Formats: sequence, C-alpha cells, structure tokens
Amino acid sequence: MAYSSDHFTQSNAPEIAIRRDLHRYPETAFLEYRTASRIAESLEVIGYSVRTGREAMAPAAIVNPPSAEIESESKADALAHGGVARWIDQMAGGLTAVVAEKRFGDGPVLALRFDMDALALDETDRGGHAPHDGGFASVRPGRMHGCGHDGHVAIGFCVAAALAQAEGLAGTLRFIFQPAEEGGRGAQPIIDAGILDDVDHIFVAHLGCFLASGKVAASAIGFLWSSKIEVRFDGRPSHAAMAPQAGRNALLAGAAAASNLHAISRVAGEETFVNVGRMTAGTTFNIIPDRCDLMMEVRAESEAGHAYMMARAEEIVAASAAMQGVTSAMRVVSRLEGNHNSPEAVDTVARAVRTLPGIELVDSWPIGGGDDASKMIRRVQENGGTGAYFIIGSDIPAPHHAPDFDIDEGSLAIGRQVFEHIVREILGKAERQA
Repeated sequence: MAYSSDHFTQSNAPEIAIRRDLHRYPETAFLEYRTASRIAESLEVIGYSVRTGREAMAPAAIVNPPSAEIESESKADALAHGGVARWIDQMAGGLTAVVAEKRFGDGPVLALRFDMDALALDETDRGGHAPHDGGFASVRPGRMHGCGHDGHVAIGFCVAAALAQAEGLAGTLRFIFQPAEEGGRGAQPIIDAGILDDVDHIFVAHLGCFLASGKVAASAIGFLWSSKIEVRFDGRPSHAAMAPQAGRNALLAGAAAASNLHAISRVAGEETFVNVGRMTAGTTFNIIPDRCDLMMEVRAESEAGHAYMMARAEEIVAASAAMQGVTSAMRVVSRLEGNHNSPEAVDTVARAVRTLPGIELVDSWPIGGGDDASKMIRRVQENGGTGAYFIIGSDIPAPHHAPDFDIDEGSLAIGRQVFEHIVREILGKAERQA
C-alpha cells in the first residue's frame, strides 16, 4: 500500500486538532506559557507525573531571557487564551519546559524530546496557504509556527496519551517538551537541571526537512556546528561637522566588520557559513555613532571548521574596531554541536518504520542545520546510553522559516506510530527480560 495523505489524515484527528490549535497561538523562546501550561495540565490529568519551572530547568543556564515587560504581556495573553494559571505561575522567568513521566516498574529510562517554540515571523495571509484558508493561521502578529514545532508537540502529546495506560511495559517513559530550540538556548537549562542524568535512551524527531511525505529517515545527518554571537562596538560621540575628529565611529567599525565577515575564505572540502543578520547603531543625523551592535552566526560541518570560522570572525571584529579606534566585544549566546546517532538507536527507529504499511524507510537524511537536542543526545551517550535523531517526511510548500511554511498533516500519525513502536520495543523488551 502506497502512502496516502487522506488515509493518514483520517486516522489522526486528535493530532490535527492539537496542531491547529497550537498553530493559531504561536509562542517564541521562553514565552511558551499557553502551550506548556496546557500540556502540563493535560498530561497530569491522564496520569503523568509532571515537572516544570525550576524542577525542569536551571535558571542560571538561560541566556537572553525575555524582558519582564514582554514576559508579563505573554503570560496575560496565555491566560486570555486558555493557559492554565497554576502552571504558568510555576514557569515564571521563562522556565517553560515540561517534563512528564510515567513509571511502569523497574527498567530503563526512555526519554522522548519535542520542541515547542515558534518563530518571530509574520505568517502569510495569501489564499492557498492551508492555515489561512482553514482558519487556523497565527493570530499573533510577528509570531508563527514556521518550522513544524506545533506538529512535534501534537505528536508528543498523542504518544503520551496513547501509552498512558499501556500494559506490558517495564521502565520509565519520560517526555521532554522543550522551549527555545530556535536559537539553541533551550536544551542546556534542561540538561543542567539533571533531567538527562538517568536517561538510558533518548529519541528526537523533526518533521519535513525536504523529505517527502510517506518516508521516514532513521538517522538525521549533516548537523552543523554553529554559534550565534552578539557583537558590540563602543566609540565616542561627537558633532559630525563641528568636531568629527573628536568622535570614534562605532557604526563604521560595525559596517566594516559586517562586510568583511562575509568575505571569510571558506574551508576546503566542507560547507561553512557566516551571516550578519542585524546591525543597529546611531541616534540622529549629525552625531557620530558611539555604539553599534551586530547579531551574527557562523556554521560549519565540522568542529574544526567551526573553530576556524570563529577565529577568523574574532580577528575581523578586532581589526574593524582598531581601524576606527573603538573597542569591541563578542558574546556567544548559543552554540550547537554536531550530532552522532547511536547505531543501535538508529536500528530501533528502522524497525519501527518497517512495521508501518506503505511507509518507506530511508537510511539517512541531511538536516542541513542544527538542533540543540544534539546536546541532550550527547549527554545521554556520555553517560553510557544511546540516542537517535530521525526525520519524519512531510511535504512542505515552502522552506522552513518561510512565511508560507506548512506541513502535510498526514505525517503526524506516522510520527506518532513510529514513536509508539520505539517505546513498545525498548520498554516492552525490558518487561520481557524481567
């Protein structure tokens, strides 16, 4: 039987309803109060033990949290649209991770991770865009689920619901709903809170990534090493006509840096990238700018390539500052690592896919980006466990992070079934061995 979107769409009404609700109310990094509080409440109701707030995240590990004003606005908005107050109170300070688990007796600890956050992006209002035509497009200007995380949460919750009363399992099943994957800032606070310390196996998945619907790749490859960096130049203001010699122009330093960063010679034999995504400077027409801020990132296929790009970037920033007699500082706000899946975990995914009629197994598929779940997988592996990141194929009409991004909702049921089979194999095997 070949893959049919209609067949799988008909079989996953709960996933679709949840995904559409989340799509309508997107929330960005560390502000996922509505999403997280509703997940926490719903999972507790069906029998899971739930941790959030300081029990699920280490506050000291949060980088660039939202301002108190933005947090307050987001909480109020969440409460006005179905957020659950008692959980939101526990999540104060952007501690929006939800860790829900159920113990089925002695056995291994199996973790499944699902990211929750949306993007700072305006969703298209053009006809032909399914969320717009279907009445579930984002109602929040400047925020959109443009990467499929709404679908990830829907899959995760429905897996949890399907297994809440499962029989024949032994061990602990732990669901990690992570904030702030975009920008790579959400995993480390969860790791530092000890959530991964006792985990024996961890599995993570992503929808889309240009893999067609009806296919599942057992191993995501091509994770890029990357760093997101804030750069600051500080100079001295002065009247631009009356005393230009007294000023030190931070804007010119920033402009020189932005231009030359994009001229870094690339590493032979691998993909390397640099991008300056934002530059702000100056106050008015006739004052020499005394401050300039850049937001930039570097990416590379290897750790060595990443180190090379970082070293060249540091040299260029320092030289650009020296040219204008200003000072500079660079601050890494997030760093993503390459990922190496455990072969035995990849085999588990492959066996799960083979149980689904009409679904094609693909050995591996390049993700072409990064995900801080790689840090979680690495932590579990360092402790002697296994982990894998796999791709759930989903036809997308536009690239990830585009205003007209969408997913094939038929892929949600496929993702749920793959995760369910993984759980039943690992915890079911433990029960059989007991």
